[in-house]
Amino acid sequence: MTNTPAQPVSAGVDAVVPFAVEALDVRGRVINMGPVLNSMLARHQYPAPVNKLLSEAIVLTAMLGSTLKFEGRLTLQAQSDGAVSMLVVDFNAPDGLRAMAQFNTEKVAEVSAKEGFKPDDLLGKGHLAFTIDQGVHTSRYQGIVVLDGTTLEEAAHEYFQKSEQIPTLVRLGVAEMLTKADEGGADHSWLAGGIMVQFLPQSEDRIKQADIHPGDAPEGHEAHPLSEDDAWVEARSLVETVKDDELIDPNLSVEGLLYRLFHERGASVYTAQPMADKCSCSQEKISTMMQNFSEADKTEMKAEGLVHIKCDFCSKDYELNANEVFKD
Repeated sequence: MTNTPAQPVSAGVDAVVPFAVEALDVRGRVINMGPVLNSMLARHQYPAPVNKLLSEAIVLTAMLGSTLKFEGRLTLQAQSDGAVSMLVVDFNAPDGLRAMAQFNTEKVAEVSAKEGFKPDDLLGKGHLAFTIDQGVHTSRYQGIVVLDGTTLEEAAHEYFQKSEQIPTLVRLGVAEMLTKADEGGADHSWLAGGIMVQFLPQSEDRIKQADIHPGDAPEGHEAHPLSEDDAWVEARSLVETVKDDELIDPNLSVEGLLYRLFHERGASVYTAQPMADKCSCSQEKISTMMQNFSEADKTEMKAEGLVHIKCDFCSKDYELNANEVFKD
């Protein structure tokens, strides 16, 4: 396997590592997350099942966001009627991540206690939106996927198939780690990882995929069969062998995983993009947001004087003088 340039063993820890398998016309991203992930989760103190689902979303957003070629923002937002009603992860180029969730504690406990529970079970019917904002001089782009028993991996596949029309495979893995604490008991921490591969041949004819399920099409309608390119079938089949524990194994480097998958074809590993726990909130942005309140709310806040607002992402408390914010 060729590394270009050579990366240290820890290249993928809290960093997205791009790679390419030229022989299969495949490009990809791989990441392992630890300290940055735990920094983001620790401030919220969410239940373990919510942390696991949110970790999957953070890893997915990091891989997708790192593909941005500009100073912009990618937001993953899920809304559903399930135990987790809202899930939001923001990626601000080049490296900023922030995340939050809204949920019903009783529903989370009920759903997670069921046999065969998977984190995605916390999402009911709803939708998942991928929004790319390139700034004030360009139009915002949004791709929406319907949620109905859909995993985040499946949602990513559908997004790329419908919106980008690029054959894509995503694998996500998350694990809670328990270590003995000095004062007794156990310390909880999280590890998460992911790999994404995309088929990007020069010829558009080679990129064709089988039709998505016809959904509500008339009875008897069948999706048209389509032979997929052999190179993509091989690449996809190899990545499908990746086990969850390989994605979160601290002793398995990014290079080690890619070598196991593609050593016969050869893979090139490129410069890693570190990720950071970085909220974009500020007193100025909070003040701007407050301008959208109703006149009745503004009058009430001005009567109170000082207003305390807490950021849902980083939990930072802001104290603002309403009479200054809403001065004529």
